[in-house]
Amino acid sequence: MLQGLSRQAREAKSWPFEQARILLERITRLRLSDGERDLAASLFVEGKFAEAVRQFPALTEPVVFQCGYGASGLPHMGTFGEAARPTMVRNAFRALTEDAIPTQLIVFSDDMDGLRKIPDNVPNREMLEEDRDKPVTSVRDPFGEHESFGAHNNARLRAFLDGFGFDYTFMSSTETYKSGRFDEVLLRILERFDAVMGIMLPTLGEERRATYSPFLPISPKTGRVLQAPTLERNVAKGTIVFPDEDGTPTEVPVTGGHVKLQWRPDWAARWTALKVDFEASGKDLVDSVRVSNRIVKALGGEPPEAFHFELFMDENNQKISKSKGNGLTMEEWLRYGTPESLAYYMYQSPKSAKRLYFDVIPKATDEYLSHLDSFNKARAEGANAPAIDNPAWHVHRGAPPERGSPVSFSLLLNLVSAADAGTTDVLWGFLERYIPGATPQSEPLLAKLAGYALNYYEDFVKPAKTFRAPDAKERAAMADLVARLKALPAGADAETIQNEVFEAGKAAGFEPLRAWFGALYEVLLGQPTGPRFGSFVAIFGVERTIQLIERALAGELAPA
Repeated sequence: MLQGLSRQAREAKSWPFEQARILLERITRLRLSDGERDLAASLFVEGKFAEAVRQFPALTEPVVFQCGYGASGLPHMGTFGEAARPTMVRNAFRALTEDAIPTQLIVFSDDMDGLRKIPDNVPNREMLEEDRDKPVTSVRDPFGEHESFGAHNNARLRAFLDGFGFDYTFMSSTETYKSGRFDEVLLRILERFDAVMGIMLPTLGEERRATYSPFLPISPKTGRVLQAPTLERNVAKGTIVFPDEDGTPTEVPVTGGHVKLQWRPDWAARWTALKVDFEASGKDLVDSVRVSNRIVKALGGEPPEAFHFELFMDENNQKISKSKGNGLTMEEWLRYGTPESLAYYMYQSPKSAKRLYFDVIPKATDEYLSHLDSFNKARAEGANAPAIDNPAWHVHRGAPPERGSPVSFSLLLNLVSAADAGTTDVLWGFLERYIPGATPQSEPLLAKLAGYALNYYEDFVKPAKTFRAPDAKERAAMADLVARLKALPAGADAETIQNEVFEAGKAAGFEPLRAWFGALYEVLLGQPTGPRFGSFVAIFGVERTIQLIERALAGELAPA
């Protein structure tokens, strides 16, 4: 499904393809000689990527995408976004290269970090206090479900990524340090200690500089990760000496999990040891990326391509924090919206800061549905190639479903509201009349959306509904609309109904007309906005809409 697209991918303008082209240039620059690059480029232009891979063994090594996860707090939506965006770039790279060059996404858990701060949203905080500063994988699980807090959080992350269908390789910091995977780069940092310190010290305050070391030893006595100075170094033995918590000079190897690295050197070590080619990170880490890049070069490596995205904010426009647990959890989004709407929200405008709170879900859902409809319309019209710049292509990793939803999410919300539907069965009673022959089985996406709409309505819309009485102008226009609706022929479609709604507003002198629609939403539905009104009437039913308006005119909806 990702083959035959390389020519189109070279011209695609969406940001994942822009990053994919940068990555292709990177691997040819780093892996091939000048002469090999020229030949490879000519093969690439012809779409002969498989032939290029056969000719140049260096291209058989996977292109490595990586994202990190801070295992000291529960997974949140920002964490998921860090996996979703590299996946989109990876998918674009596969399409660009005819899926001939292997790729790998590493999800790396920083679970060897010391637990410095106790999250606000976990039980048994007293127990966690006792384990403070130990590696997260040595901290007892406050939920009592896993062998450690780190294992608990890793399981939460993996369960969601698996449920979403991500293709990834999970790596644990604890396991990579203890297994020896990082030993070579740790010994290189010990050997080039002064060079690393020369990069790091100018970035620190005076007090921190006095005791800083890139190595964080694990105390053999307490098991805590220590911020301790390096008193001595023995490159030949591969060891350092540091003052333990009781002040005793203690010698430990830098290998085998006896130390971990400060986070910027750790980032650089990870990129070097794992040969990472691409990593996306938040805008707040731009300076840290620059520092880690310099350390990579000091170690003789090549920094990955960096992509910086803007941060998500909570309802108060504060940065989302895994320790605070603010913003949305993955589970909360999935109570009210499809997984695809979440992936779409991660895709759109990554360079722009966005609020990540409950009220963004309906809009994200409807925008996703609109893009899916557009993709399928082009497909149905016999487009020569799939619309790979369409967000739906990226959301579905190149294979969008052929059927979307015949009803928008916002329209479902208003139908639930007007019908006071408490179950999906009631909702489907309306939908089946609007879409002859439709069932939850024949319209699976619509069936899911109906459930999400009921949840969202009960939790957010219903508690906030505020009906008001119409003023004299609005009352006259609504009475005129009732007359127009009664005059409609049987079976009038949504467009015909919408025209009559427009005419009633125009005849009443509403300028702009959105004031007329706002009045309809506020008076009839108790909310400031709503869907296309003609579509709502078509689903809800002309007679029921007439009754709803008459109840409003009689003062039965607004409080006395």
